[in-house]
Amino acid sequence: MGELYIDGEWTRAVAGGRREVVNPYDASVVQTVDEADATDVDRAVRAARRAFDEGEWANTSTRHRADLLLRVHDLLLRDKEEIARTETLDTGKTLAESRFDVEDVANAFRYFAELAGKDGGRVVDVGPDVLSRVVYQPVGVCALIAPWNYPLLQASWKVAPALAAGNTFVLKPSETTPLTTIAMIRLIEEAGAPPGVANLVLGSGATVGAALTGHPEVDLVSFTGGLATGRTIMAAAAEGPKTVALELGGKNPNIVFEDAHFDAAVDYALDAAFLHAGQVCSAGSRLLVQEALYDRFVDSLAQRARAIRLGNGMEEGTESGPLSSAEHREKVERHIAAAREEGARLVTGGTRPDDPALSSGFFLLPTIFADCDRSMGIVQEEVFGPVVTVERFRTEDEAVELANGTRYGLAGGVWTSDASRAQRVAQRLRHGTVWINDFHPYVPQAEWGGFGRSGVGRELGPTGLREYQEAKHIYQNLAPAPSGWFKG
Repeated sequence: MGELYIDGEWTRAVAGGRREVVNPYDASVVQTVDEADATDVDRAVRAARRAFDEGEWANTSTRHRADLLLRVHDLLLRDKEEIARTETLDTGKTLAESRFDVEDVANAFRYFAELAGKDGGRVVDVGPDVLSRVVYQPVGVCALIAPWNYPLLQASWKVAPALAAGNTFVLKPSETTPLTTIAMIRLIEEAGAPPGVANLVLGSGATVGAALTGHPEVDLVSFTGGLATGRTIMAAAAEGPKTVALELGGKNPNIVFEDAHFDAAVDYALDAAFLHAGQVCSAGSRLLVQEALYDRFVDSLAQRARAIRLGNGMEEGTESGPLSSAEHREKVERHIAAAREEGARLVTGGTRPDDPALSSGFFLLPTIFADCDRSMGIVQEEVFGPVVTVERFRTEDEAVELANGTRYGLAGGVWTSDASRAQRVAQRLRHGTVWINDFHPYVPQAEWGGFGRSGVGRELGPTGLREYQEAKHIYQNLAPAPSGWFKG
């Protein structure tokens, strides 16, 4: 039995390809899985096409689809501990973070189950002799491509609404972190999804991702990942054309005014920058601190950052794990070297830890650069690692200008005790999510996505369901009679 899931069967890759999945804590091999190619992608897409065009799933009741999603919710909670441990082995994050992720995944399935049951469309008031309705129907076959940093969570944000809307799908997780996605598909199978509705292919973006996004039988592509890949996907989808939803990361400002609750702001600035070793699309990697508070804040932040306990995510007491791979760590190290050359002041970190117990893993020390400005690459480019830059500002207008001075627009934070200022700044920020006196929380009921180069479309919330639906207007004349328009 293989790790590809196509047309209701677990199967091997046709060409026999295999790939090792590595634990980033110590570089040990966790498991070897199938490596698909374009032939496997074609098998999966055609299975999804048949299930959509010829099967009953697209036309089944919303109640039936909601029931399946609720069963998946229950199964996720049943297997929470096992899935969380697998997520930690796969990604290196702490077990506590992985447990939260599984709960959030289960909540996403429950939310879209509840939302699907309420989705009756709307009636348009045209007149007494007309019944005019707008209804929402599934898009069709969906290609879903998830990232490596939150492999299970980000996949669920796509899979749950796709199923709720009545679509079929082919899911491709990152080739480096596929294990919990495999587990989720097993639960969807156990919950009773008909053959061909849910399909899973494993492999690289260059081979499997390209074949999937360019396949002529795919109707929608949803991708979470980097900007360059997102552009490639948009270009490929234009040939269809296909519906596209993209979440492409961010360079997220965290603004601290001088009247903020100091200890809370420092604490959350650490969370914003260093949760999951900074490998979070909404990481608060760009800290903006008002001048009167600047030196004290940087000193306190650095002291706290030096105390973060790095280690094995499986062990109690570990506060942060490694980066995802040796290649990714090297990429982050290049950003750090470039920042030093540009004149950013390294306050702490910037190197690998000297603890021999961590030498086999892909660790970097939490890193803080101060005295930065927005002309620097480290301020503008998404580093996706345990690196935060600190800039100073004087006025509210300057803070907003700096915060919006990025090509991205995913998320941002505002810290102040002035409620009016908090709302003013939040309204002016060009970012898809703004937290006030907090950082990182999200709920499935609220849309997630960004402005500018942070992507196209939204996940979660009612809009997250609409991404997987087509609107159809049905106009019925209740009193048909000759129109008399043409007289002959």
